[in-house]
Amino acid sequence: MNLKDTNPSTPEGDMENVKCLIVGSGPAGYTAAIYAARANLNPVLIEGLQPGGQLTTTTEVDNFPGYADGVTGPAMMADLKKQAERFGTDCRWGLVTEVDFSIYPHKVIVDGKKVIMAETVILATGATAKYLGFPTEEKYMGSGVSACATCDGFFYRGLDVAVVGGGDTAAEEATYLAGLCRKVYLIVRKNYLRASKAMQDRVARTENIEVLYEHNTKELYGDGVVQGAKLIKRMGEADETEVDIKIDGYFVAIGHTPNSKIFSKYLKTDEQGYVLTEPDSTKTNVPGVFAAGDLKDPHYRQAITSAGSGCMAAMDAERFISERE
Repeated sequence: MNLKDTNPSTPEGDMENVKCLIVGSGPAGYTAAIYAARANLNPVLIEGLQPGGQLTTTTEVDNFPGYADGVTGPAMMADLKKQAERFGTDCRWGLVTEVDFSIYPHKVIVDGKKVIMAETVILATGATAKYLGFPTEEKYMGSGVSACATCDGFFYRGLDVAVVGGGDTAAEEATYLAGLCRKVYLIVRKNYLRASKAMQDRVARTENIEVLYEHNTKELYGDGVVQGAKLIKRMGEADETEVDIKIDGYFVAIGHTPNSKIFSKYLKTDEQGYVLTEPDSTKTNVPGVFAAGDLKDPHYRQAITSAGSGCMAAMDAERFISERE
């Protein structure tokens, strides 16, 4: 993509020029900030609506290296932010409302008024897990309801859990949990699985997975934590019935929505909206714009992989600036 150079000193409202602008404040954003600050890029980080990202809604994080006794999601994000600020990162609360990546330096507008002209932009806005939206699902968020089996499955060893969804993600999470849990219910709205044939066969071969076809979740219940779910079998049909299952965990696996909409005019994405990057790189199709974390990762979606790609993005940004000097 060819960029049109602009004069960054041209007055345009409340304008600021920066070497490195980071959009997003989860593991990817904060790690990018740590590396960018140590490379003397003087990064500015825009935290967004949810400073710290999805991990701030997680109670316990047991699989991030360095926390031998585990840590809460909010505490870990506070640690990462503190480390980023120690090296000079300017962390600001705000929301990016508009971008123009067709010009260089790149133009980013925050809160509809603040104009930042950035030599490099690292996008780490993550992806939002899709939920079904019934009231008790939100009530038990972090107390039995999860959107990540790899993150939280460890806490349900030897217990009974349910996974809702019918695609590859749901089938994969169900089989993963089956290796940890006593019993896994796979709740499927339709009378068939949408998952690939290979994943269907894997589910069928796993003895402690029970597939509940044509079931919809009505509500979850429990004393402070999830202890069971009420399901509706064959909803809307003449033989509709209510089913009660006793479970300790309820995993939602109906997909994620990458937070890329505001950038999609300029950046190449896949069908789901995940930003595409060059192989073994965080470079997007726009020179000087880099993507890290869940925004570009439909496969792993872990704090540690997000942090790793944040490191890569900062190093890619530093090299980009060095090559232009």
